[in-house]
Amino acid sequence: MNEIKFTVPGKPFGKQRPRVARVGNYSKAYTPKETVAYENLVKLYYTEVAKGERFPDDAMLHVNIKAYYEVPKSVSKKKREEMLSNIIRPTKKPDFDNIGKIICDSLNVIAYHDDSAIVEAEVSKFYSENPRVDVIIKSI
Repeated sequence: MNEIKFTVPGKPFGKQRPRVARVGNYSKAYTPKETVAYENLVKLYYTEVAKGERFPDDAMLHVNIKAYYEVPKSVSKKKREEMLSNIIRPTKKPDFDNIGKIICDSLNVIAYHDDSAIVEAEVSKFYSENPRVDVIIKSI
């Protein structure tokens, strides 16, 4: 496989930090439910397109992630047009690195042996009428 493209519909979501809970005298780290649910969503949309294929273990990969945020309903028509034509881009959370992290971590083992195979990555944020995250993974 040289390239795969897929889309995760819905609002962009960033990887959350692990939480720590006390259990008696011990502390236990766990991944928040929202993060696990979004990672499973990413896996689902990848597997629908990939049909069981994955990149070879020795592949060097480039990942391009485009996160599309919903235009707020409260903005003026002029500002809305500027947002949809990419004159104004999102500067709100989730941060670009957390978006990249949740997508790449989700695909460990099912798309590639480990996300250490990713040697180049781009994460961009835009506004759209259709919130989603578009992902392209290519062999270099």
